[in-house]
Amino acid sequence: MPLTSAEIRQGFLDFFRQKGHTLVPSAPVVPQDDPTLLFTNAGMNQFKDVFLGQGTRPYTRAADTQKCIRAGGKHNDLEDVGHDTYHHTFFEMLGNWSFGDYYKADAIRWAWELLTEVWGLPKDRLYATVHHSDDEAKSLWAEVTDINPEHIQIFGDKDNFWEMGDTGPCGPCSEIHIDLTDDGSGAALVNAGVPEVMEIWNLVFIQYNREKDRSLIELPAKHVDTGMGFERVTAVLQGKRSNYDTDVFTPILAAIEVLSGRAYAGDDQIAMRVIADHLRALSFAIADGALPSNEGRGYVLRRMLRRAARYGRTLGLTEPFLHRLVSTLVATMGEAFPELVTYADHVARIIRGEEEAFGRTLDRGLDLFEAIASRVTEAGQSEFPGDEAFKLYDTYGFPVDLTALMAAERGLRVDQSRFDELMDEQRNRARAAGRFSVEMNALAGNDFVALSEGEVSFIGYSDLVEPSATIRELRRGDDGTGQIVLDRTPFYAESGGQIGDTGTLTFADGTAVQVVNTSKANGRTVHTIESLPTELPAGPVRAEVDAERRLAIMRNHTATHLLHAALRQVLGDHVHQKGSYVGPDRLRFDFTQPEKVQPEQLAEVERLVVGQIRLDTALKTELMDIESARKTGAQALFGEKYGDEVRVVTVGPFSKELCGGTHLRATGQTGAFRIVSEGSVASGVRRIEAVTGEAAEAVAAEERAVLQSVRALFPAAAPLADLPTLVQKLADERKAIERDLTALRREQAAAGLDEWIASAVTVGDIRVITGRLDGADGDALRSTAETLRSKLGDAAAVAVLGAVTDGKVLLVATATDAAMKRVPAGKLVGAVAQRVGGNGGGRPQLATAGGKDTDALPAALDAVVDIVGQTLGVALGNAEGSR
Repeated sequence: MPLTSAEIRQGFLDFFRQKGHTLVPSAPVVPQDDPTLLFTNAGMNQFKDVFLGQGTRPYTRAADTQKCIRAGGKHNDLEDVGHDTYHHTFFEMLGNWSFGDYYKADAIRWAWELLTEVWGLPKDRLYATVHHSDDEAKSLWAEVTDINPEHIQIFGDKDNFWEMGDTGPCGPCSEIHIDLTDDGSGAALVNAGVPEVMEIWNLVFIQYNREKDRSLIELPAKHVDTGMGFERVTAVLQGKRSNYDTDVFTPILAAIEVLSGRAYAGDDQIAMRVIADHLRALSFAIADGALPSNEGRGYVLRRMLRRAARYGRTLGLTEPFLHRLVSTLVATMGEAFPELVTYADHVARIIRGEEEAFGRTLDRGLDLFEAIASRVTEAGQSEFPGDEAFKLYDTYGFPVDLTALMAAERGLRVDQSRFDELMDEQRNRARAAGRFSVEMNALAGNDFVALSEGEVSFIGYSDLVEPSATIRELRRGDDGTGQIVLDRTPFYAESGGQIGDTGTLTFADGTAVQVVNTSKANGRTVHTIESLPTELPAGPVRAEVDAERRLAIMRNHTATHLLHAALRQVLGDHVHQKGSYVGPDRLRFDFTQPEKVQPEQLAEVERLVVGQIRLDTALKTELMDIESARKTGAQALFGEKYGDEVRVVTVGPFSKELCGGTHLRATGQTGAFRIVSEGSVASGVRRIEAVTGEAAEAVAAEERAVLQSVRALFPAAAPLADLPTLVQKLADERKAIERDLTALRREQAAAGLDEWIASAVTVGDIRVITGRLDGADGDALRSTAETLRSKLGDAAAVAVLGAVTDGKVLLVATATDAAMKRVPAGKLVGAVAQRVGGNGGGRPQLATAGGKDTDALPAALDAVVDIVGQTLGVALGNAEGSR
């Protein structure tokens, strides 16, 4: 029996654990501390600081399986997914690392041992490639393995030299390829980019630093960074020619077959592969904190989801279905990646919300396709424009092969060359946006001037003043500002949602400068100075935090923990933090929640928090290793990067969280707490804003003043408790008046329909009707148009109705079945709207528009006959009836 994918993954980890490697968890696929990356796209990402010489680990050998997404920027496999058998947007990268420990000999020896002795791959089917300059690796392959020497091949920079960016750590690499040809004749196909001879493992030897002048400098400490595609090696070990035929994908594909009632065969294979692949990428990204949106990584996810949903349509899946596959993914990968289990419901809710929203967008896209196809056909052409195919792809999520399929059904072909040209332009823009350029000096902080040597430490958990600090590093800005690193500082640097401290630095001669922000840079606390003297006095520096501001921040931070715990009590354990802001003025808390939090639930949450404040419970802070902290039930906060040792902040039995921020000594110091708003920030994610202390008291005072002013509008004898009833009565009376007014306008409009019809102008064989109904809202205008359309019956007629309402022009056009193909309502109303400084459109039978120029409405309605005549190609001399 071939190994299962779970056994292969575990076998890799066990092998390197036996070789003295520390097994580390996968970093989140959403980078939490690297703005240069949309997604984690390689196993080395979480160790980049080590390679750059900016960080260390308590181990020198590591191994893991890293979750990766390549769907944007430089590494973008999105368009290949589904069309071949081995490209994916989401994949696992099995890797082992040496940080200045073992080097080429052990890396090569162990790779060969695992592949051939443990996993039993045929040696005569394996090839090793080395860089043309790396004689050491070439010799080692012959010395420490029994590979056929003829299977060691030499390549240049393109294939066998790895660089992090334009500058920075780099080095030669040695790749292992497997020959999957039927007769084992694949020697000439190594590095040819064909699935018959496929790379499965890359051993990178980081031994140089690339300088700005492109020269290479030997690194004092050399590292090993390897990466093996888990899905690829699973296919090899299970004897499959396609990654999708392995047990990594077959459960998902089987679930798609059940949902669609179609078999994974023929043309349906591409659609099912796309769905299975994108489901994985979406689920892991959302579980790690990303959300579909219109920018950045969120835009990539949204495009991916829409691509999968649109392919679902080709399988007959017209209703939301992707979210129903999440449970299958969790069942197959949840043991290896427990975050999938934790956030399964959240992932499914987010995906479903996006699917439902896209369904509405998709319908608009279909309308656009129909309009374009009709225009092309009516013009006697046979080519669907590439620009329009790209618009359908980019705006509405239509894969071009789907557009080509729909076009072919109408006897059209897509201008593929123009589409490809636009796609190339988009890819170039994405590569430029996603390009990662490492400036070693900038990242290492060497633009700071070192003024002294020694460790740096943060004392701000217990002290707000350091009377005798020493300046370690200094950087001056061109605008008179500056940045200072101290050996000891009480200033908290912005992290985990809590903003940085402000305050003063006072020099030995009494000169004081303002610290306007505190941030982190390469593990150091950096104080940003508003105005830095040209010469700094010698001697110690007094560092003093703005104590009142810090106290306000701590009130809000402690209240954030209480709020989180209260939400979980009231709403359920599905609530998890997805982002936060903690400042002196307010707190903001984003959390997973599928629907609006009801007023009575918010009131209960607020009551629980206030109750904890009243108890004045002392906060307890402990340092412990990450695994011990998680076993105690401590909540991990989204956006926070945790090291091996973490701080656990506990509020009695009520709250326990991992947190590196600053807090009150006891909950009573919060003073007061008020929730000021609750709303949606994304599908499945809600946001609460709240205030504490004096700010909460100010909110209460403002609400009291408003209440008193409202009460003054009613008789003095009216009890305060009756105010809601009295206000509701007024609101109900207003609604009744508005309903009566709307009904009256509709009656007036209906009464005038016969008059409008009687005054119609006939252009060709189509009757053209116009009318005006000032004061009518959009619903009333639409309702009148629908009534008019019904009244016209089988006649060939179009109508445009206009209204000036609230200082704006409203327009609606309608066309009967007999007229809408020749004079579509959407096209007609759009042309009229241009004459009133607006735009609009819609379906051929009914469409709406708006405009700003109210004075131009009469002339615009008069022009309707001309517009219809131009559309039909009929001279006005052939129009009959009064105008």
